[in-house]
Amino acid sequence: MALSEDEARLVELVAEFVDERVRPRVREFEEDDVYPAEFVEAMKDLGFFGLLAPAEHGGTEVSMACFARVTEELARGWMSLAGAIGGHSVITYLIRTFGTAEQRERYLPRLADGSVRATMALTEPGGGSDLQAMRTHAVRDGDHWVVTGAKTWISNAAHSGLIGLLCVTDRDASPAHRGMSVLLVEPGEGLTVSRKLPKLGYRGIEACELVFEGRRVPAGAVLGGTPNQGWTQMMRGLEVGRVQVAARALGVGQAALDDAIRYAQERESFGKPIWKHQSIGNLLADMATRMRAARLLTLDAAERLDAGDRADMEAGMAKLFASETAMQVALDAIRVHGGYGYSKEYDVERYFRDAPLMIVGEGTNEIQRNVIAAQLIARHRI
Repeated sequence: MALSEDEARLVELVAEFVDERVRPRVREFEEDDVYPAEFVEAMKDLGFFGLLAPAEHGGTEVSMACFARVTEELARGWMSLAGAIGGHSVITYLIRTFGTAEQRERYLPRLADGSVRATMALTEPGGGSDLQAMRTHAVRDGDHWVVTGAKTWISNAAHSGLIGLLCVTDRDASPAHRGMSVLLVEPGEGLTVSRKLPKLGYRGIEACELVFEGRRVPAGAVLGGTPNQGWTQMMRGLEVGRVQVAARALGVGQAALDDAIRYAQERESFGKPIWKHQSIGNLLADMATRMRAARLLTLDAAERLDAGDRADMEAGMAKLFASETAMQVALDAIRVHGGYGYSKEYDVERYFRDAPLMIVGEGTNEIQRNVIAAQLIARHRI
């Protein structure tokens, strides 16, 4: 899908930001797992947090294809920066699409300029991708909802001013998802952001546990104003989230491919650049081919979202294929680098640590296959 002239310039701006400011300094933050406050502030100033917010509320309002390309460029520099806008952008999209007029006025301007950053909370301890087994619940008490439960692996939790919380608001509903709502929860008494979970990759950006112990939120905190619509709302949001995760994978994979291509030309063995050895040349050819296919799948899903069509199957395909591709390309980049690929002196080892997140995050790839199969049958029912 072709980007508009303004969108193309935006992607170029992101690429410059990555090459000039991010890539030379990633290791300063990566090694000690330090929150990249400096980069986040720059991203706020550049408008990256408002990509999915309407222009009338101060946002940039780009196409989903442009959003994917921006995400890819950020991840090419450091996947953690793409993660910083991930859940935030999904919640922005949900409020833009389903929020009441009051919710849009209250949150969208601050989400757009990054003064409030958002995250989404779905996964529970012991629950994983089984959202139907959700235990976090909210009980109506006068003009408030009282929330009790726990969520885990919540990115940006310690730095978020707004949580899009999927929880049960009708425990008698059958099936269970018909009794779920998205509550827009701000930090406060009754909400504890607990320990920062240690991770293999995805450094710098925290993932924490959230504990709700009688957290009271106003009745108007229900997204869209009507309870028990949360499952449908969040599933639409996850279509955006899965396109974003696919684009993150593209960024990691592209960085690995770029480094492999560069090293294969610089490194010589047996009197010639190693790319001229068939084993290395074949690796590069397969890496580039997989990357192109993954990018086309991702842009196809983005295009469906831009057209207003459901993209659960297409977004699932993009996330599935792009994440598996990033993992394979990162491993192949290590092979191209030989022993140096295992060294922290080269970035390819970081790509290899970052890539698995996209396989297990935003719904595991096993779940994606279930979604794809169900949609195939739903769309071709006999």
